[in-house]
Amino acid sequence: QVQLVESGGGLVQAGGSLRLSCAASGRTISSSTMGWFRQAPGKEREFVAAISRINWSGAATNYADSVKGRFTISRDSAKNTVYLQMTSLKPEDTALYYCAARSGSAAATRISDYDYWGQGTQVTVSS
Repeated sequence: QVQLVESGGGLVQAGGSLRLSCAASGRTISSSTMGWFRQAPGKEREFVAAISRINWSGAATNYADSVKGRFTISRDSAKNTVYLQMTSLKPEDTALYYCAARSGSAAATRISDYDYWGQGTQVTVSS
């Protein structure tokens, strides 16, 4: 059974940084495409970042325009953990952040592309 557990959320001032972690069990993340999504109160869940499964050319990453240049997704295969490093945080980044996994090779952006989901970790950015 696949389980994804997020951690690292919290309260931070605007301009600050946080690193979210997603520990996976029951699935090897190096052979999975991993994604981060977020959902703010009253809004739909939206794509944040994804990193494709590792192939002969490495892994591709994909980011939402709203986080490009500020957020970085990475994986540590030895720890079977994927990270989301968030810098220059803004109040509009406040949301519940979810980790997700899929078997496909592309760093997909649609919710429906992902097979497994974590429970989420809350990020709150104060102004």
